Amino acid sequence: MANGPVRVRFCPSPTGNPHVGLVRTALFNWAFARHSGGTLVFRIEDTDAARDSEESYEQLLDSMRWLGFDWDEGPEVGGPHAPYRQSQRMDIYRDTADKLLAAGHAYHCYCTTEELDARREAARAAGRPSGYDGQCRDLSAEQRAAYEAEGRTSIVRFRMPDEPITFTDLVRGELTFTPENVPDYGIVRANGAPLYTLVNPVDDALMEITHVLRGEDLLSSTPRQIALYKALIELGLAKEIPSFGHLPYVMGEGNKKLSKRDPQSSLNLYRERGFLPEGLLNYLSLLGWSLAADRDIFSMDEMVAAFDIADVNANPARFDLKKAEAINADHIRLLDGKTFIEACGPWLKAPHAPWPPENFDTAAFEALAPLAQTRLTVLSDITANVDFLFLDEPAEDEASWAKAMKPGADALLETARTKIAEAEWTAEALKNAVLAAGEEHGLKLGKAQAPVRVAITGRTVGLPLFESLELLGRDRTLTRIDAALAKLRA
Repeated sequence: MANGPVRVRFCPSPTGNPHVGLVRTALFNWAFARHSGGTLVFRIEDTDAARDSEESYEQLLDSMRWLGFDWDEGPEVGGPHAPYRQSQRMDIYRDTADKLLAAGHAYHCYCTTEELDARREAARAAGRPSGYDGQCRDLSAEQRAAYEAEGRTSIVRFRMPDEPITFTDLVRGELTFTPENVPDYGIVRANGAPLYTLVNPVDDALMEITHVLRGEDLLSSTPRQIALYKALIELGLAKEIPSFGHLPYVMGEGNKKLSKRDPQSSLNLYRERGFLPEGLLNYLSLLGWSLAADRDIFSMDEMVAAFDIADVNANPARFDLKKAEAINADHIRLLDGKTFIEACGPWLKAPHAPWPPENFDTAAFEALAPLAQTRLTVLSDITANVDFLFLDEPAEDEASWAKAMKPGADALLETARTKIAEAEWTAEALKNAVLAAGEEHGLKLGKAQAPVRVAITGRTVGLPLFESLELLGRDRTLTRIDAALAKLRA
C-alpha cells in the first residue's frame, strides 16, 4: 500500500447541482492533502456524454472556488498528468484495455442481457451468488469466432483472481472479500466506451494517487480496483496500490442515505440562502469527524492542522439542518464588522431587496449592521431584518398583524404615540416611553412593544426595536404609528 508523499484526488462528475455529500468528500481530501503537505488532484469524470454538461462543469469549478478549495493539479491549473478531464483521455483507456486483454487480465464476453438475466435468476433460485458466472472466461478462438459470426457484440470483462482480497481500510480497518462475492466485471462497453470501473483506477494509477478517500457507497468496488491495480503494476502502468478510506454515509430524513433528490442535499440551496462557505464546511466536517469532543466551531485552518483520516468515524452521519444553521450563525457572528457588511451586499440589492435602489442608505445600514449580525442565521435573513428602514411603508405580514393587534391595541398605540412624540430621540428614551405607555394599560414591556413593532416593521420579530426607531427617525416613526391606528379604527 501507499508510501511516500501524499497524493489524493477529488474526481466528481459534472452532472448538475453539486451535492453536500460530494462537498464533504472534497473537504476531507483537501484537508488531508493540506495537513500532510501533499498534493490534491482535481479530476473531472466526464465520460458519460448523456449526463455530463459543460454548464455543470463550469458550475462545479465555480462551487469549488466559492468554497475556498484550492488544488495543485487539475483544470485551470494544469500539471504533469494532464489532461484532467476524462473525456480527453479516451486513447489512454483504449490502450490500457488492449494491454489487459493481451496479457490475459481481461477477456471478451459475448453474453446477451437476456442470457445474463436468466442465469442470474437461476442462481438466485438455487441459493447461489447471482454475479457473473464466468461463462465467457475461457473461450477458445473458435468459440469467439462463432459468436462473432452470429453477429454478437462483446464487452470487455476484467478477470478477477480466484482468491480472497484483503485490505486495510483507513476508516474501517481490515476487510476481506471472497471470490464468489466479487465476480468478473465489465470495464469496456460493447460500443467501445470505457466504464468507470476502468477509467477511475487507471487515472489513479497514472496520476500516482497514494490515498483514495471516497464515499462508503464505493466500498464494494474496492476489491475489483485492487485486483486491477495488481494487473496494472504487472504491466508497468502503476507503481503501487493506493490506501483506501471509505467515508461514512450522510443520512437524510428517515435515516435514509441523503440523495441528490433530497432538497437539503443541494449545495446551491445553501449558497443561495447565504451560508458562509466556512460555516457550511465547518458543519460538513462534523459529518464523520470532530476537532474535539467539546468543540463544534472552528476555522478551516484549525481543521487542516488537526485532520487525520484515522479519526474519521465509520458510522453513518445524519445531516441536521438546524445544527448546520446554528453553526453558520456562529460563523456570521465571528466576522469582523467590515467583512459582515460586505458579505451582506448581495442581499441588499435586486433581486433580493424589495425597496427601490434609491431608498438604500449605506450609512443607516452600517449603523444597523452590528445589531443584525448577532441575529442572523444566514445572510439572506438580512433583507427582512432591515427592510423597514428602506421601504416607504412597512412590510405587510397578516400573521404578525393578527398576533400583535389584539383588542385594545389601538388605545395602547395612541398612548405610546403620545409618549414617543414627546420623548428625546434616543433608544433608551424611546424604550422608557413605550414602557410608560404599557404601564398605563397594565402591560409589561414585551406586550406593550409588540403593536409598536408591527406598526413600524410589519413583523413581530426583528432587530432591537428602540435602536430601530432611533435610526428610522421621529417623523417616519409617527407616520407609521398613525397609519396603523387608522387601519385599526377602520
